[in-house]
Amino acid sequence: MNILVALIPAIAWGSIGLISGKLGGNPYQQTLGMTLGAFVFSVGLFLVVRPYIDLKILIVGLLSGMLWAVGQGNQFRAMTNIGISKAVPMSTGMQLFFNTLAGVLVFHEWQTTKQISLGSIALILLITGATFTSLRDKHSVYNKDSDGTEFSKGLRALIISTAGYLGYTVIVKWGNFSNPVSIILPQSIGMVIGGLILARGQGKNPWAKPTAKNILTGITWGIGNAAMFIAMSKVGLAISYSLAQTGIIISTIGSIVFLGEHKSKRELFYTVLGCLLVIAGGVSLGFVQ
Repeated sequence: MNILVALIPAIAWGSIGLISGKLGGNPYQQTLGMTLGAFVFSVGLFLVVRPYIDLKILIVGLLSGMLWAVGQGNQFRAMTNIGISKAVPMSTGMQLFFNTLAGVLVFHEWQTTKQISLGSIALILLITGATFTSLRDKHSVYNKDSDGTEFSKGLRALIISTAGYLGYTVIVKWGNFSNPVSIILPQSIGMVIGGLILARGQGKNPWAKPTAKNILTGITWGIGNAAMFIAMSKVGLAISYSLAQTGIIISTIGSIVFLGEHKSKRELFYTVLGCLLVIAGGVSLGFVQ
């Protein structure tokens, strides 16, 4: 049952790029809209569950939410530069590596020989799969970034995004809260603050129609976020976060089918192979526990 809960974020988060891509807006409008949607979801969850919130939970939640805004805003930037089908798998690989490194080295989540060996194999499969889905065919007629300028911009955005996402999860794990649901409302407030800062920093009006539309994206994200933190308390950071990233299967294939992102036959082969490796890695992680 715990593993099933840990798979909910994969479905929810894997759909985010597709939903935001359909709803439109620039990266900062999409980020702010998401934060508002996540806030709506968290308020509803708070009214139902009524979790206890103290000063530590409030501070950690606010910081975690603002770091998330940095991560998500820059991931949307990368999607604009290099497309969803490339940005999401690359982001996944970077997040998997650093979050698992934190889970294993800082929080000592894998201690037995079996956990370390099987977990290492699973991570190799996941990271290799994510890498395959991001490979480019330089000779493809669909490759409009021949000099690599947009790819470089996207890569820089993903590096910043990874740092934000790493802080967003690690600080919550460090807090070691008995009830993971208690962090969600303060976190969503931090997300809104971070989203506003990012949007205002661009000197553009964030309160446009696409912002309102992307509230739906935020509600979808909120469902995945709640499930991830519940799973984190049950199966640990390394497993819960790694399983959550298998949503690249949905985002990568979906962006090609529903958003019309073009790939050559070679790139499509890499994408399918990468997704299969991610599935294998996700299943392997389920046995680590």
